[in-house]
Amino acid sequence: MPTTRPVGLVGRVLLPVLFFALPVVSQAQSGWTPEQELKVKTIGAVRVSPDGKKVAYPVSAAVMTPDKSEFVSQIWVANSDGTGAVQLTYAEKSSVNPRWSPDGSRIAFTSSRGGKSNLYVLRLAGGEAEQLTDVKGGVGNFAWSPEGERIAFVLRDAASDDEEKNNKGKDDWRWVDEAVKLSRLNVINVEKDANGKREPRRLSGDANVDGDFDWSPGGKTIAFTRTKMPKADYWPTADLLAVDVATGQVKTLAATTAAENGPVYSPDGKWIALSISDNPPRWAGYQRLALIPAAGGTPKLLAESFDAQPAVIEWSGDGKQIYFVETRGTVSRVYAMDVASGAITEINKGNEVLGNFSLSRNGTMLGFTMQAPDKAPEAFVSSTAKFAPVQISRANADLPRLAMGKTEVIRWKSSDGLDVEGLLTYPVGYRQGTRVPLLLVIHGGPAGVFTQSYLAGRGPYPLASFVSRGFALLRVNPRGSSGYGQKFRFANIKDWGGGDYADLMSGVDRVVEMGVADPQRLGVMGWSYGGFMTSWVITQTRRFKAASVGAAVTNLMSFIGTADIPSFIPDYFGAQPWENLDIYRTHSAMFNAKGVTTPTLIQHGEADERVPISQGYEFYNALKVQNVPVRMIVLPRMPHGPDEPKMVLKAKQTNLEWFEKYLGPARNASAAGND
Repeated sequence: MPTTRPVGLVGRVLLPVLFFALPVVSQAQSGWTPEQELKVKTIGAVRVSPDGKKVAYPVSAAVMTPDKSEFVSQIWVANSDGTGAVQLTYAEKSSVNPRWSPDGSRIAFTSSRGGKSNLYVLRLAGGEAEQLTDVKGGVGNFAWSPEGERIAFVLRDAASDDEEKNNKGKDDWRWVDEAVKLSRLNVINVEKDANGKREPRRLSGDANVDGDFDWSPGGKTIAFTRTKMPKADYWPTADLLAVDVATGQVKTLAATTAAENGPVYSPDGKWIALSISDNPPRWAGYQRLALIPAAGGTPKLLAESFDAQPAVIEWSGDGKQIYFVETRGTVSRVYAMDVASGAITEINKGNEVLGNFSLSRNGTMLGFTMQAPDKAPEAFVSSTAKFAPVQISRANADLPRLAMGKTEVIRWKSSDGLDVEGLLTYPVGYRQGTRVPLLLVIHGGPAGVFTQSYLAGRGPYPLASFVSRGFALLRVNPRGSSGYGQKFRFANIKDWGGGDYADLMSGVDRVVEMGVADPQRLGVMGWSYGGFMTSWVITQTRRFKAASVGAAVTNLMSFIGTADIPSFIPDYFGAQPWENLDIYRTHSAMFNAKGVTTPTLIQHGEADERVPISQGYEFYNALKVQNVPVRMIVLPRMPHGPDEPKMVLKAKQTNLEWFEKYLGPARNASAAGND
């Protein structure tokens, strides 16, 4: 399901760890396990210093002790040739989002080491990090001013004194959609005043700041996006505003019925690049790059990109190009758009997946993360003149060298002739001509996309462990997915469970025809919209011997009345339930659940606002009353996806156990091993 942007329903725990018994295997057969997958570290935003000579990046690792379960990030700095990597922060709590001062002498970051997220500044010459803010609401995104004397930041409103008193006294009733806490733009001086203090000053008044903002080159104004409410459902109301930093006067630059987002000033300060949605905005997602005069005016649309979902990285140093990134098929592409002609140049050509971009202030060096199915994510840099990645981090260098199944892109035609592709991953040690159990994995969204990212990720599905145990994986990008252009992404409007279902089933048929999949040992799983499709699949066919339904929308009607994005389903289906009851009933697994026989595991976060846990309970009880083998695991405190290591681990373990129980024994002596 979608996050705060139209990219899909997906979008963004301190319990004792319980381990399911797994088959005993010999050392020669040892391979990936859910526990091993949790050792993989992730890399955050890769920030290149203003002169392009150094790189800062956060490294996130799972910390699990008897009384602790969290992913903790620490900031590292290295030279841009990949040498001299050193860890800068060591606090027990995470330090994230490093940003260089304009002169490159300091790094600002946010950390919750004091309980709430606050701003800190650390001098590269040495010394302790200095805390700049002391706020109750928590600092969000921030940015240095061009001269380096101020930092602007987004701050969510904190509870008032009366509210805190009422909360303590259990008199904490509230009205829905009233007394809403806004996210507001503030500015603070980096140096203390004559009284030895720093006092933040509010800039955006009553405007709710949503997403990124940008300082003008002269430091006089800040452009930002505001929405009517600080809720995910209100992204279509986004308008472009600017505030005079000295006076706090806010001016509207663009306020159309489309959604404007992501303002970035040109180097000369005359223009602002931004993205503009279709009009009216659709959840399936359509964006165009545009330019607007810095003083405001009518936006000028630039050329349409391949997938019509460009994410701006930055202007080139000379202001002649705009760098942006978007998915193309199963890989990511960095592009440069010529502002004058609209010509788009592809920067990278490989099959790796890139992300977390930044551009050095002098425009010569691009920072990013890079990964592949068999390559863990690391930080890289490349010259903008010629794409030639240089590895900066080695956060995952100590991972055990366990074999990873081969992943390849396969293509086929769906039942109506539509071209579809997906990623087929073979079991470790696969012998050609051998039929093996196949797991169909369905992505979220529906406008998500499977890319060629590292197989041993942090998601609830232990993909690397599956292929170590002899399973093949098929990850399809059915109609509705990103990465294949707007027409493909909009092709499932009013048709969830129709053409997309056919795309998935024809993909399974293709792998069976290839002689890889054993048609008698098929499993299916998915989270969010992937959970919707999984629940739908088992109401339509009995060919799957096991299913895992994660945070699924199972009842479209009750979903829109309880989720934090009530406009999402009506946008896809063109009506409210009271306007077209049949379309909601026809496309909901709950109203098609009679006769389901597939053994089903249901996983759901108890604090999920995107897809409330009631959706999981509805389907669980529908299967239970029909005597279907079903289990439901509740993940306490978890939002739409598990974000604590022990809960991620538990989800991985239960999935592995479930499919081994109903499709195994999958493992054999030739199906796993070490490199």
